[in-house]
Amino acid sequence: MQKVKNLGLTVLVSLLLFSCGEYQKVLNKGAVEDKYKMAVKLYESKKYDKALRLFEMVTPAYRGKPQMERIQFMVAQSNFNVRNYTLSGYYFDSFVKSYPKSSKKEESAFLSAYSYKLASPIFSLDQTDTYKALESFQTFINTYPNSTRIEDANIHYNQLRQKLEKKEFEIAKTYYRTAATDFRNYEASITAFENLISDYLGTIYKEEALFYILKARYDLVTVSTKRRKLGRVSDVIKAYDKLIKFYPETKFKEDSDKMLAYIKEQQDKLPKI
Repeated sequence: MQKVKNLGLTVLVSLLLFSCGEYQKVLNKGAVEDKYKMAVKLYESKKYDKALRLFEMVTPAYRGKPQMERIQFMVAQSNFNVRNYTLSGYYFDSFVKSYPKSSKKEESAFLSAYSYKLASPIFSLDQTDTYKALESFQTFINTYPNSTRIEDANIHYNQLRQKLEKKEFEIAKTYYRTAATDFRNYEASITAFENLISDYLGTIYKEEALFYILKARYDLVTVSTKRRKLGRVSDVIKAYDKLIKFYPETKFKEDSDKMLAYIKEQQDKLPKI
């Protein structure tokens, strides 16, 4: 039994060495056609890194020829499979534009958007790929409304939107947190929270955003001169009313009521105009 195992291992090692030697031979000295055949073989064997290296070498020779459609799709799919998602997004999108009559057009359109989604980083980093993914999914949804992938496309689209919402929400909160050292950031945070609510209708952060607007306006009153307090007191009351209008049983009710009570006390002490 041990001899059989050793023989099997020897055969496997020999095959691996032969295949590696064959690959190097074709890579270094093979004709374009040999490199193309080897690239396809490697692709079908799921050896995508090696396949990509050969596809890169043969692409100039096949540009404009019938084989190029297959090559471009395999290049896109290979990049996807080795997690080069930004590249696969680009290549799938290029495939869609280059081969509008291809049977793989719909699949490529979806995979382009999905690639950009997978390339999309955490909300705190640059969101270029997130915007590309959103645009690509929206195009897919508009172009293929009856696709079997439409439900997934909508789910991915909404997840990406939520990531951008979170980024905008955290930026607005940062303005608020830093306002203690720079009073101008109270106004900046109010503007940022208001933009979040208007840009992302139905955002999950609306209740908290309205509360932060109330807090920022309240804090502005506490640091204002008497001359500026009167108008700002009115702004606090309006912010409170708006929060309660949309969320009568808001989880911030207790804190909001305390702020309102204090502001009304201040209002009574201010000179009437």
